Amino acid sequence: MQNAREVVRQTMALVLAGGRGSRLKALTDTRAKPSVYFGGKFRIIDFALSNCVNSGITGIGVVTQYKSHSLLRHLQAGWSFFKNQMNEYIDFLPASQRLDEEHWYQGTADAIFQNVDIIKDHKPKYVLILAGDHIYKMDYSLLIMDHIKMGSPLTVACIPVPRDQAKAFGVMNVDSNNLVTEFVEKPENPPAMPTNPYMSLASMGIYVFDAEFLYEVLAKDAATKGSHRDFGMDIIPQLVAQHKVHAHDFSKSCIRNSGKKDIVYWRDVGTIDAYWEANMDIASIEPQLDIYDFNWPIWTNQIQLPPAKLVQDISGASTIFRNSVASAGCIISGSSINQTLLFNSCRVHSNCFISESVIMPFCIIHRACRLTKVVMDRGCELPRGMIIGEDAALDAKRFYRSEGGVTLVTRAMLNKLRQTEPELFEDFDSYKAPVAMPSY
Repeated sequence: MQNAREVVRQTMALVLAGGRGSRLKALTDTRAKPSVYFGGKFRIIDFALSNCVNSGITGIGVVTQYKSHSLLRHLQAGWSFFKNQMNEYIDFLPASQRLDEEHWYQGTADAIFQNVDIIKDHKPKYVLILAGDHIYKMDYSLLIMDHIKMGSPLTVACIPVPRDQAKAFGVMNVDSNNLVTEFVEKPENPPAMPTNPYMSLASMGIYVFDAEFLYEVLAKDAATKGSHRDFGMDIIPQLVAQHKVHAHDFSKSCIRNSGKKDIVYWRDVGTIDAYWEANMDIASIEPQLDIYDFNWPIWTNQIQLPPAKLVQDISGASTIFRNSVASAGCIISGSSINQTLLFNSCRVHSNCFISESVIMPFCIIHRACRLTKVVMDRGCELPRGMIIGEDAALDAKRFYRSEGGVTLVTRAMLNKLRQTEPELFEDFDSYKAPVAMPSY
């Protein structure tokens, strides 16, 4: 039997990164979901790509479509270290109507099919298909070895999720041999696991195909009238009926925290509340996801910035910083920061109180602001004394407020607020201090 080193060198990974992720609301107005910032310094797609590199897979294609400029700039700046001389590569595969001059990508399967000529050029024996919008750490080499051992032409990675959340996933049942016996895409009434009526077995959107089999399946699907051109809706259910799909238990390949071996961490940060909760975990005392693991590093684009700095304000009041993350380039002056993530180059002026918030890069928060349960998009600048997160009705009127009570603030919302409530921005231009911000 082949060893893992040989197997990963015969594998091409394809990361599906073209989705908008509309449930993230205004966070994806100008960027695809995989390009959204996460965890203090990363983008969501960095986790799938880092899993590839850490697993030994250095042949990667990234399939993009929706508003991909920010994502492509990030990949060019942070993921250009592959060496062609060593047969390493990262291909960018934007929708370009390569095989169909009438349509862009119509579904996940079509996104792969329209690039099948590029995939064949690399001559992989196995094709690993990944979603670029989930947060987790996984050794894909163990998944591929499991695929080979199972002997089926398709393996689907799976994980138990609460039934009330399973509507957003493909849900499956398996037999005692881990053969998938049933697969339903995003069911209204998800079937429960036989061993637990409160959980459903969900597809993680991670597939391993024998390459030649994948080409046949995609060609057949492309010729089928009425197909949605989608793995979950069309291809996998048909292959399940033919008894050709095995399930891989994520717990067998999950990279776990050294002190919490019982935790199997995987998050679909598809809503504002889920996104906020996952970021809050990063700032907690004992996070369930260890991003400080030197044995499984998460790679990203590293902007050259000075260290974060916490200073006193002009009156001598010190900054209080509890259970929080401050990335490079941040300056915090005489404020209280609690359970908060500050991304690169944020400025927090004196006498501010920020709690349970996610502040993306290059934001400026002027003095005496109070923020509670806020997600603030990149480049926002708040006027002095603004209060967000204490009046639900007012927050919903000015910004977007989620069902879980998280307030999303973007530059477009602030610009609109400046027109409807100009008194909040009196003398704003006289004290605002512009921060140089890259274009991506």
